[in-house]
Amino acid sequence: MKSIEPKMKIIARIHTDFPDKFGIPRQSGLVEELQGVIVFEPEYRNPDALRGIEGFSHLWLLWQFSRSIREKWQPMVRPPRLGGNTPMGVFATRSPFRPNPIGLSSVRLIGVEYTETRGAVLRVAGADLMDGTPIYDIKPYLAYTDAHPDATGGFADPLRSHALEVTFPSELLARLPEDRRRAAIAVLENDPRPSYQNDPEREYGLYFAGFNITFFVDGKALRVADVTPIE
Repeated sequence: MKSIEPKMKIIARIHTDFPDKFGIPRQSGLVEELQGVIVFEPEYRNPDALRGIEGFSHLWLLWQFSRSIREKWQPMVRPPRLGGNTPMGVFATRSPFRPNPIGLSSVRLIGVEYTETRGAVLRVAGADLMDGTPIYDIKPYLAYTDAHPDATGGFADPLRSHALEVTFPSELLARLPEDRRRAAIAVLENDPRPSYQNDPEREYGLYFAGFNITFFVDGKALRVADVTPIE
């Protein structure tokens, strides 16, 4: 009997405040203040498909590294966690450059919202996905089996602290929507720069929630220089 290879289908897309990958937290859940909205494709807007989902506090998202698709794959990658200089096996990392460009994130479910034009949508927190990222599947997070408190983290354990002390002038912070300010500060505190960049004179730009936030970093101190709308 000939086996049938199923095709992966995009069931939804998530909408977040990140139009670009720079600044996105390195892992899901690192910045709880970040929110996203999952909008299902028309074919999957059947409310029965979400029956019971509100009983779960967290969800797993399986999604596509849509900006990292390559024709060929490499068995070794250079994780930013190690400064971008030490090669590791691709299956020992969460690098986006994989044989299959699939990502995995755990997010907190804020709730289900029912809309007239987009059907039922999911509002989630702690997502580490770029705006418009395709989602392949959604599964409930089960703490009794998915959580492993004694797990070891390989070369990423213990995690090197990326926490920065952020100076965000009040007049610049006021340019952001009030409901995005805490999230913006938390993203900056987590140090959005690649681990191998440490130039105190370099100006960085973070696209977030429709604004370009420019900043400098000197040691563990981050100073916001300007906040301007993205045109």
